[in-house]
Amino acid sequence: MAEFIPIAPALTRIMLIDDHPLVRDGLRARLEMVPGLLVVAEAGNAEEALAAASAQQIDLTLMDINMRGINGIELTARFHALHPEIAVLILSMHDKAEYVMQSIQAGARGYVLKDAPSQDIVQAIETVRSGGIYYSAALARQLTQPLPPRDLLTQREREVLQHIANGESNKQIARELDLSVRTVETHRLNIKRKLNIDGQAELIKFAVESRNSTGTS
Repeated sequence: MAEFIPIAPALTRIMLIDDHPLVRDGLRARLEMVPGLLVVAEAGNAEEALAAASAQQIDLTLMDINMRGINGIELTARFHALHPEIAVLILSMHDKAEYVMQSIQAGARGYVLKDAPSQDIVQAIETVRSGGIYYSAALARQLTQPLPPRDLLTQREREVLQHIANGESNKQIARELDLSVRTVETHRLNIKRKLNIDGQAELIKFAVESRNSTGTS
């Protein structure tokens, strides 16, 4: 009779991205107890994460949102553009649907709460690696509720939208918010993409209606 040789699980190479070393230490200890999961890199900020992604083979990142400098949502968008082969799984303390939607729109494949049991994090990794999308159960319930369009936008995008409603040009908005004109243009494009708006007229119309509905001026 032929000897049975068990097949080892496929290896998932993981990078931990969190600006708290103790959090990364705890995650590494939890994950490396699971066969097939290997933490190959750690990063405390966007620069370290992007450098590591370019230097070695990584299959998946566990990404925090709150980080100094470039936050996790913005970094997710950069990963999605520069390293689309790397799956991003958000691991955050924030349980608001707004953060989930922004993360998914930036290219994340899942969103898990930091206080979730270890088995939930492992299940999320397995789901994302197999091509699926994973949300913590508490978040999934929230996502069944409709989200107002404005809540899809970041705080900075809302500020830009407010200035658009006031009829200001890109140069005026850049001066008011201390941004470059190019950055304002990028915010405009992101707002239109998130809200599925095509032209400038439609964007201005939405901005004015949004301002009127919230009572801001």
